Amino acid sequence: MYAADAAEHRGAHIHRIWWADPDIPLTLTEPERGPWVCHQVERALEAASGEVLVIGRSLGGYASSVVAEWGVAGVWLSPILTSEWVVEGLRGARAPFLLVGGTADAAWDSGVARELTPYVLEVPGAGHGMYVPGRLAASAAVLGRVATAVEDFLDEVVWR
Repeated sequence: MYAADAAEHRGAHIHRIWWADPDIPLTLTEPERGPWVCHQVERALEAASGEVLVIGRSLGGYASSVVAEWGVAGVWLSPILTSEWVVEGLRGARAPFLLVGGTADAAWDSGVARELTPYVLEVPGAGHGMYVPGRLAASAAVLGRVATAVEDFLDEVVWR
């Protein structure tokens, strides 16, 4: 939500993608997820005009290969870095991308993240939803860190 707000505050027009059937990913095998996500994201990219930035969270990271093919910058929130499909898509990127994840997320791999891009926000103790243990204010502070990292990435790398 805040990642898209950061782009919108910088003049971007937001095209939100809602999965055609949000229950389908639960039934798909690992090799089926990538093509399913890519098909939907590619349709959105074909409809987009002007400079494009893709912001994806979790399952959205399966679109990394199509985003790489299009040469589009990306912000990937809680990407599934344990998926070969996602990682190989990110390896093929020609445009810069930001990775955001937490050390308590089983789908996050710190070493892989830093190997893929210099633009990484890693939050100690954060899980897949970017919540940290303790009081909710601590998790709200994480949200602030994520928003700032996205703003910095957009201002200093993507739209400088």
